[in-house]
Amino acid sequence: MIIAIDGPAASGKGTLAKRLAAYYGLPHLDTGLLYRATAKAMLDADQSLQNIEAAVSAARGLALIDFDADALRGREMGEAASIVAAIPQVREALNAVQRNFAHRPGGAVLDGRDIGTVICPEADVKIFVIASADARAQRRALELGQRGEKVTFTDILADIKQRDMRDSQRMTAPLKAAADAVVLDTTNLSVDTAFQAARSMIDRLRPEPA
Repeated sequence: MIIAIDGPAASGKGTLAKRLAAYYGLPHLDTGLLYRATAKAMLDADQSLQNIEAAVSAARGLALIDFDADALRGREMGEAASIVAAIPQVREALNAVQRNFAHRPGGAVLDGRDIGTVICPEADVKIFVIASADARAQRRALELGQRGEKVTFTDILADIKQRDMRDSQRMTAPLKAAADAVVLDTTNLSVDTAFQAARSMIDRLRPEPA
């Protein structure tokens, strides 16, 4: 069973995907980490994030076991990843990695922005997670504050809106719900309530055992 979880920044898709993967006993891939790791490799090498050749080289050099998730979760990496993710050649370089992961025996849970539309349009279940910009900014500000980053709600809200615009308007694999995705609005849901709602969706949509 392949479960595709898509949605904008700080909508709760990552937390939800992890819990669903654990519940159904499936491997999980946060595909956003691929773009964050690509951006970090470029910044570490003092490369411009607009350098297409360097970006593609960094993407092709990734290995899934190399990720230090904590080092990739900061605000700077999020913004950098959004820039790198808009480069069509980078997305093409990372598509095969994501598809191979999804088609492991038994399936997988992947979260990102184009899983249901580009990476796994054949996914058994597609959930598009949304939340208001204000709710997402509050979540992200809390997360970054707990990491020790000095942030303000106003700055984070501006970042969220900028990322939404960049992700939804890019020419390649824009952020949008697949035609057959079910939408889950987490604006007023707790983590537990969102999980229960998603689980109900999956149990209703998942294929019957052979």
